[in-house]
Amino acid sequence: MKRFLILVLALILVVAAFGCRKGSTNSSKTVVSIVVAGTFGDRSFYDSSKAGGDRLAKDFSNVEVKYIECNNDNHTVQMRNAADVSNVVVCVGWEFYEVEQVAPEYPNVDFIWIDNATVDPVPNVLNITYAQNEGSFLAGYIAASVSKTGVIGAVGGEDSDTINDFIVGYKQGALYARADAKVEVNYSNDYDDPAKGKECAKALHDKGADVIFQIASKAGDGVFEAAQEGGFYAIGVDGDQKYINDQVIICSMKKEVGTSIYDAIAKYLSGDKSLWGTTWVANLSDGYVSIGYGEAGSTQQVPDDVKAAVEDLAKKITSGEIQVDSTRK
Repeated sequence: MKRFLILVLALILVVAAFGCRKGSTNSSKTVVSIVVAGTFGDRSFYDSSKAGGDRLAKDFSNVEVKYIECNNDNHTVQMRNAADVSNVVVCVGWEFYEVEQVAPEYPNVDFIWIDNATVDPVPNVLNITYAQNEGSFLAGYIAASVSKTGVIGAVGGEDSDTINDFIVGYKQGALYARADAKVEVNYSNDYDDPAKGKECAKALHDKGADVIFQIASKAGDGVFEAAQEGGFYAIGVDGDQKYINDQVIICSMKKEVGTSIYDAIAKYLSGDKSLWGTTWVANLSDGYVSIGYGEAGSTQQVPDDVKAAVEDLAKKITSGEIQVDSTRK
């Protein structure tokens, strides 16, 4: 009899442990874990996601927000660690492609994948991608309009579909502004080292580029440094980065990662999970992609007539009159 009771108790413990692993939490609050592929402190993509999480924690007393940095390694392990203790796991970065296998193992956990999408719909995964090509079209138009040399540049973090989605829009917008525009591209192959971004920007400037778009997260800080030292202009990415150096950063292509996370989870908290199992493409028309010129009082290098033209082009893009190239199908 004692042996039977011991076996029953052991079975109960195993079941309880398994249930915990499948996403149950001991918190009375809804636990949201934001897991970033790299590290915070980039003042753009990852920091935008944190701003969204901080806002959630501030506005909803029944929400607890946790943060995990992967430091560009162990993405799947950290995703599982988050799922073990969360109701919602937000995976920030294209690197979390194994969410397709992990999410079904945690049916009681809901996932959000930022900046990429599962091949097929997964019931408990919301994919959020962004029409960065549309915003980058406008950035390219501005760059070519402001350029004195007719040569503009872009520094990408890597040669990938996501980064190149920015670049194809940027090139198209530049050529829309002036048919003789030349666009030079360099890849830092790193998202964390400003020195590599700086080296790439200097090489582009040596080719005549006098406006350079940084699409390299924290490595993009080096683009701003090179612009300051070399006497050329830069364009920020993801957040409105003009505050970093308003003398050289003329505008930013904004991708509202934090706001999209906040809005999706606010909807989730209201009981509406209709977005899960789908891919939401946040774009110019819904305001999640835009151009930022800094706060009031910031030094402005973009002429008012160019800003007005950008507003008109944005309307043409959202209406479908202008079709922007993309690397994504």
